[in-house]
Amino acid sequence: MSIFAVPNGWVKSPHGAERLWVGLALAWCLVLSAAMPYWHFRGKQTSAGEAYEVTPADFDRRVQKFVAAGQVGDRNGLPIVEVPPGGHGYMIGKNWQWYPALKLKKGVEYKIHVSSADYQHGFSLLPVNINFHVLPGYDHVLTMTPTEAGEFKVICNEFCGAGHHAMTGLIIVEE
Repeated sequence: MSIFAVPNGWVKSPHGAERLWVGLALAWCLVLSAAMPYWHFRGKQTSAGEAYEVTPADFDRRVQKFVAAGQVGDRNGLPIVEVPPGGHGYMIGKNWQWYPALKLKKGVEYKIHVSSADYQHGFSLLPVNINFHVLPGYDHVLTMTPTEAGEFKVICNEFCGAGHHAMTGLIIVEE
């Protein structure tokens, strides 16, 4: 409550250039509001949201079984595992790295299972616009079809501890 009464007419409606800027801001809000559902349904970077509960130990066992069955090489001690065409690949975030590296074929659809063994992590595939929040205790299933060949870095974009700055992974796509 004020000590003094507010004088009559102190609030005035926008006029001149102020009215133009308010109108532009409102129009931009409407454009962005329409873009969100559009990119959710039409954009190829949005996950379908498929996830299952799993203990971190069980998911780690699945990853180790996947590595043992399909390892085709390694890079600096990180196993490279070829995912069967149209098959399921597994990556786990733990001890500040994405494990293992995946080898995929261009133009083939894959189901990539990601989870965390320890903390919450961010799964960001660069330079592709795939960004996903990964939590321990859940098997997040990402459906992806690589459209270009090359090596793509996976980085953690969710602060996860002392080694967060070095938490990377790799997806290799071949023709």
